[in-house]
Amino acid sequence: MYIVDGIAFAGETKPAVKISGVRPLPDYKLWLRFNTGETKVFDFKPLLDSPAFMPLKNTDTFNGVYIDYGVTVWNNGDIDIAPKYLYNNGVSVDSMYDIA
Repeated sequence: MYIVDGIAFAGETKPAVKISGVRPLPDYKLWLRFNTGETKVFDFKPLLDSPAFMPLKNTDTFNGVYIDYGVTVWNNGDIDIAPKYLYNNGVSVDSMYDIA
C-alpha cells in the first residue's frame, strides 16, 4: 500500500519512467536507455509532420537531442517528448544497437 495526497492505494508504487541515455540514429530514430535498464529504439518519422515536431525534420536539430531531468529535449528545451510515450512505443533493442 502507498499513500498519495492522503489517499491510500493498493499495490506498490512504480518509479516514473525516465530516460537515462539517448543517441540519435540515422533515419530519425532514437536509441534510448531507460531508468528501468531497458534499451529501445523509437522511430520518430511518423511524428515529424506534427507542428510541434516539424523543426526536427532538420537533421542537425534532430541530432542535437539531449536529456534534461530524464526527458529527451531539443532546441534548449523548446521541444520535448514524454519518456513514457517513448517507452510504450519504442521497440526493444537487439545487440546491433546496444551502445554503451
